[in-house]
Amino acid sequence: MSEILDIIIETLIDSAKMLPFLFVSYLIIEIIEHKSSDKLKKILSKSGKYGPVAGAALGLVPQCGFSVTASNLYSGRVITLGTLIAVFLSTSDEAIPVLLSHPNSTLELIKVLAVKFIIAFVFGMIIDLVINKFKTKEEIENSQVEEAHEHMHEVCSHCHCEDKGVVRSTIKHTLNVFLFILIVSFVLHIVIHVIGEDNLSKVLMQGSIFQPFVAGLIGLIPNCASSVILTELYLAGSISFGAIIAGLATGAGIGLAVLFKSNHNQKENFKILGLLYALGVFSGIIIQIIESVI
Repeated sequence: MSEILDIIIETLIDSAKMLPFLFVSYLIIEIIEHKSSDKLKKILSKSGKYGPVAGAALGLVPQCGFSVTASNLYSGRVITLGTLIAVFLSTSDEAIPVLLSHPNSTLELIKVLAVKFIIAFVFGMIIDLVINKFKTKEEIENSQVEEAHEHMHEVCSHCHCEDKGVVRSTIKHTLNVFLFILIVSFVLHIVIHVIGEDNLSKVLMQGSIFQPFVAGLIGLIPNCASSVILTELYLAGSISFGAIIAGLATGAGIGLAVLFKSNHNQKENFKILGLLYALGVFSGIIIQIIESVI
């Protein structure tokens, strides 16, 4: 009983330390979403052949807002498949706020953002180049002038945060994620205590080149839970850098769910899902190989 109490106290103290940083992170995010979302949406829709670069950059903005926007824009054929994949690959959902809440993880945050940006725009550009080789000029122009039927304000429609104002939205998101981090941290502590670090490492295939496959599957969960879990596992040393990149690359938040809802070609949606998983896992494995050599 005393051991459980110690775990609870340790979890509360560790989580409480990150609360101020979490609040500041979400305050900045909310200001961006409330003040600049329309401008950023226009940048994405008018980026043309440079769409993957714009998509990779905008996807880095925390939360899954732009993955939702990209799904809607792609369904209306306002952006290309390469741009959509670039946004999905660079999206990290709640990973950035969680990393920001750990002041000693600044270097890790920079590494994650840099690697994901490079992966996103490189694969996005390659996809568009390959597709354009099999399209006529008329088909390319027609696909770029069709209008999307969704707007940026729908990004947060599931939580109606656009009606709450910056401060209320910040408090709501901070508390929601804080409580989730608290639960995840407690569960991880209990799991490690019960099964031991060695057994946990075996389940997560620690030290194996195949760990990105597991992380990639976790990332496909259309919920902020996946990014929080992956980040906490990485900070705890349970998964490698290559694995967290694989998981965060496949984790497009609810963007994938919106794609399946707004894009009526379900066969195409599953192909996109498979492509996203393959690229994320491939990137993770390459990074693990590079890390092992270095």
